[in-house]
Amino acid sequence: MDSSVPPLLQPYLPLVEFLGSVLGDHCEVVLHDVRKVERSILAIKNGHISNRKVGGSLTDLALKVLKNKVNLKKDFLTNYSSKTQDGKFLRSSTFFIKDAAGDVVGMMCLNMEVSKLVQVRDLLNGMIDGPNDAATNGPLEEQPIEDLHTSIEGLTTSIILKTLSELDIPPDRMSQDEKVDIVKKLNDQGVFLIKGAVTEVATHLKISEATVYRYLNKIDAKHSH
Repeated sequence: MDSSVPPLLQPYLPLVEFLGSVLGDHCEVVLHDVRKVERSILAIKNGHISNRKVGGSLTDLALKVLKNKVNLKKDFLTNYSSKTQDGKFLRSSTFFIKDAAGDVVGMMCLNMEVSKLVQVRDLLNGMIDGPNDAATNGPLEEQPIEDLHTSIEGLTTSIILKTLSELDIPPDRMSQDEKVDIVKKLNDQGVFLIKGAVTEVATHLKISEATVYRYLNKIDAKHSH
């Protein structure tokens, strides 16, 4: 028994190996300890798909789920689109592992690499329906809702840059309200669950760390009323 793995998650360790072996090398199976945001991956099978390893971090989707707690009322999420750093598109599903109190302590994730299957599907559709009528709506055309990063630093930067791009205004031209709104959006996505995130957010927004904390306190105060 691995003493570094919480007792509640121990039974899932052999399941990672089992599912990965049964589903084949096109399906990545990952076990996360959600209480260790920066080093959540306890076990992984077929990690060549995302190039992640034991000791890797939670994903952006997992952070958002933990922060907002909306999906945690469910037992699992299935068949959503995700993408690796090197551009592979995946069909993903996550099972929430809960303790006796109903709190999520772990996640078992299955990520199926479907890029080649989509190519085969489109080829068959093209042969059956003709090139002009071939189906175009599939996993590759969907907007991925999860990015699988190999480092916590890459994950943090990705979420920040993606959020900044939504406003399309350089930070040095943003008003205070706009910067507060960016901090709120990042907070909603669980970015500040990551150690060191305040420093990176401050750098990107060109403000001090103290200002980021002040904005967070302002947001919390508004929500508490």
